[in-house]
Amino acid sequence: MTALASRAATTTETDWAALARELGAGLKPEAAERDRAGEISAEAFETLRAAGITGALVPPEFGGGGASHAEMGEILRALGRCDPATAVTLSMHAHLVATQVWRHRHGMDAAAVFQKVVRDRAILISTGASDWVGSSGSARRVDGGFRVSARKAPASGCEVGHLLVTSVRRDDAPEGPTVLHCSVPFSADGVRIEKTWDTLGLRATGSHTVVLDDVFVPDAAVSLTRPADQWHPIWNVILGSAMPLIMSAYLGMADEAVELARAAVSKRSEPPVFQLLGEMLNAHTTAADVVAAMFHDSDDLRFPNTDEHASRTLSRKTVATEALIDTVRLALEVTGGAGYMRSSAIERLYRDVHGCLFHPLPRAKQTQFTGRVALGLSPVA
Repeated sequence: MTALASRAATTTETDWAALARELGAGLKPEAAERDRAGEISAEAFETLRAAGITGALVPPEFGGGGASHAEMGEILRALGRCDPATAVTLSMHAHLVATQVWRHRHGMDAAAVFQKVVRDRAILISTGASDWVGSSGSARRVDGGFRVSARKAPASGCEVGHLLVTSVRRDDAPEGPTVLHCSVPFSADGVRIEKTWDTLGLRATGSHTVVLDDVFVPDAAVSLTRPADQWHPIWNVILGSAMPLIMSAYLGMADEAVELARAAVSKRSEPPVFQLLGEMLNAHTTAADVVAAMFHDSDDLRFPNTDEHASRTLSRKTVATEALIDTVRLALEVTGGAGYMRSSAIERLYRDVHGCLFHPLPRAKQTQFTGRVALGLSPVA
């Protein structure tokens, strides 16, 4: 077992990291072509579903793999080395499952979601980062539920997803503007995907726009109603569950860049090469240590629902982001012009790793969040 996975108790005998490395090796040969085409791999996600990876986090009493939070991080890290786009897309599903595991471990019923992930092998698609506190779209009350309309982007993996986990704003609620957190099957009438994802990096995540056009959402599909534009404790749970997993996928990219750079300059002996390698490894060590600390403090999804825990998690996300980007930048720099070529795997990793900038919260928003929490204020104004 790896050092990171050993931080949390394992409830099964599965070596999840080894399984992920094996699956990743099969996905790796096509990763560059999928990047060029800008197309997600449906086959990759069928492979992950068949291997039980998408249900790895679900507790064994619900038929899942029983992997710990940290072991799921190792899965994503191993896949990130081989197929960054698939790893990041999988982290979007995994963090939604992790949030339900947190709820289960705090005495709340998560059986319905676990059943969908295990029995139906459903892939969950998140729109949370783009919605954030205020959310978007519109909802109007009808008999038995709501009619909702919205455009949700980016929705990573939407082309291979089964259930959209989202939120919609309701401005005409009797108690004032509210946000409905709900789930919508992709098979529902009025749901469609517009292919809008055309980016610098992570081109094969399929993070297109999901359009909800007067979609009926029954009351039973609404998991939470909260005031709009106000901080709610649900975000503490989501951030604490999600960010260690998401950053693990990017850490895998940095792992791969480090190994490629070392191999590329192994026969060189100029002093600047040694210096750049040392700087690269300093950044890589920082990133790995910070991500490990995120998992340590998550206490295998038993962490407290507090603004302080969310703030510390986000601080670490910013530190890890800077260190990860520095790692891959230095890997490119030390390899010289060869690393800058489109045919170079490091060039692709350099583009892909910049995606970590845009997960919540970007640095400027994170520092304001953390500063407010430090003074005992609500995290958002």
